[in-house]
Amino acid sequence: MTSDERQAPDDDVRHRRGLTFRRRDDYAVELFHEALAKLGDAERVGRILLELGRFYNPYLDAPIVDVASRRAVLEALERGDVETARTMLEQRLASYTRPSDGR
Repeated sequence: MTSDERQAPDDDVRHRRGLTFRRRDDYAVELFHEALAKLGDAERVGRILLELGRFYNPYLDAPIVDVASRRAVLEALERGDVETARTMLEQRLASYTRPSDGR
C-alpha cells in the first residue's frame, strides 16, 4: 500500500467535513430567505431569528443574529414596519455572506 492510498481516507474525511460546514452555511442562508418571505408572520420570523442566533458569524465574531438585532426586527414587525425589518435582515444576511477578501 502506498502512502497516497493511506492518505485517501483522511482526504475523504476532510472533504466530508467541508461539505458539512457548507451545508450548515446554506441552511443559515435558507433561514434568512424564509424569514424574508414570511415577514407577515412575526411569530415565525421570531423562531427563525432564534435559530439563526445559534449559528456563528466569523466576520462579526458573534452569532449570525444577536439578541439586539432579533429584538429590533421583531419590534419593527410589531409596529407594522416591514421595510425596516426587511432592511435589517438583509444587512445581517449581507454581513454573514460577504466574501472574505480582506475588506
